[in-house]
Amino acid sequence: MTSFLCAIGTANPPHRIPQPQIATFMANALQLDEAGTRKLRALYRVSGIGQRFSVLPDYARENGDFTFFPNTPDIEPFPSVGQRMGVYRHEALPLSVAAARDCLRQLPELQPAQITHLITVSCTGMYAPGLDIELVEALGLPTSVQRTCVNFMGCYAAFNALKLADAFCRADANARVLLICTELCTIHFQKSREDDHLVSNALFGDGSAAAVVQARPAEQGPSLALEAFHCGLEPDGRADMAWHINDFGFEMTLSSYVPRMIQKGIRQLTDGLLQNLPLKLSDIHAFAIHPGGRKILETIEQELGLTNHDNRFAYQVLREYGNMSSATVLFVLRELLASLTPAESQEPVLSFAFGPGLTLEAMLLRVHHA
Repeated sequence: MTSFLCAIGTANPPHRIPQPQIATFMANALQLDEAGTRKLRALYRVSGIGQRFSVLPDYARENGDFTFFPNTPDIEPFPSVGQRMGVYRHEALPLSVAAARDCLRQLPELQPAQITHLITVSCTGMYAPGLDIELVEALGLPTSVQRTCVNFMGCYAAFNALKLADAFCRADANARVLLICTELCTIHFQKSREDDHLVSNALFGDGSAAAVVQARPAEQGPSLALEAFHCGLEPDGRADMAWHINDFGFEMTLSSYVPRMIQKGIRQLTDGLLQNLPLKLSDIHAFAIHPGGRKILETIEQELGLTNHDNRFAYQVLREYGNMSSATVLFVLRELLASLTPAESQEPVLSFAFGPGLTLEAMLLRVHHA
């Protein structure tokens, strides 16, 4: 039995902030000198990101008047984990609801009361009773809906949610799975001049993506059949991409060696996915790759012989939203889904995502047109 990704909805918070403006905030917050500011601005210019979204308006404010960070020159006392989780609890629900409603609008044949499973995904906040229960109430889902939370897995977590949804649908042809990835990365800004923190502060934004997976394709338009998954690990990269809870927020480690680690494992990951399928890499012309950063996309292109055009949806999402952790690859898949024509029915789609571990996830989908 095949399961189908039938619709993807997205939502972002209201504060859309150009990348140069965020760089100004960061330089001021870190109290950088002229040389340090120049270096930081160069990092932001080459990021491939034009703008990002945040639940915090502070990143657009150069001279104080902050709503979350203290209005002091060094923004001290720096916000605690508790304060950041307070923002998460206040902001995650409305953003998730907006993404879910955007998704469900695309499937008029599916009513909220028909949802049998709810999967929530996040690595940027948690509480209990949690976002899953609040979504049941806010969306009018049955109280009997089966709830699963995928927490703290990082940028590749949407793949784990899709694997769960696929398993539910293969076990029960009547399953209707709603999965929601919501990440508020910007509440975890770290006031540090370490290179890892400078890079992560330059990349991450806030967003939510919701998807419906079921054992039948959508009644109208394109769907994506979930055909195969494969996971790889590069333990040598364990220290190069990590995510830790500390006293002043969640701290991301993202070293310059990550593209090298991905380059080392991406061909083996692809071969592992395709080895038992009647398909070669040269047969695939549609790609949905998690844009962990511009350098990561370029590395994959070089290693697999892809073009910039092959990666166009990933570059578009990176440019318009930055890296939104687990939600990002669903944003990319949404752009791909919206571009599909009936002539592309039965075409394969290759998707990748990466995260702590260093974990490399691959997924093969196939286009279905109603």
